[in-house]
Amino acid sequence: MKKFFNEFKSFALRGNVMDMAIGVLIGAAFSGIITSLTENFINPVISAITGAAQYTVADIAKFASNFGSSVLNFFITALILFFMLKGMNKLLNIRKKPAAPAAPTTKKCPFCQSEIPIAATRCPHCTSMLGDETVHN
Repeated sequence: MKKFFNEFKSFALRGNVMDMAIGVLIGAAFSGIITSLTENFINPVISAITGAAQYTVADIAKFASNFGSSVLNFFITALILFFMLKGMNKLLNIRKKPAAPAAPTTKKCPFCQSEIPIAATRCPHCTSMLGDETVHN
């Protein structure tokens, strides 16, 4: 049973699955904005143009308030998802140890200060022997 939970955890917390879930939630929140835009602006404008309805200033204020509320809900949802994902990434990276720094692959020639391979015994730039830095050829 423990193996099953570990496999499920690794599946659910993989980047692609989390990205898809966040995309679905953001899409649903954005759908609310589109619905509100249609119900609170497009339909009333069409009704006013065709003469099917007459709106007062209070009606227009209510429409604007409803649309603003939908936009605010979208941004709150996006902000909450951002903080949740950020916290989850932090939790997943707690146990990961930072990578050890790579061993150097080059060194400087003590005579000409050129960058050379670490295993070199003679500098390819000034042809100095590197085992004994006191002799310069």
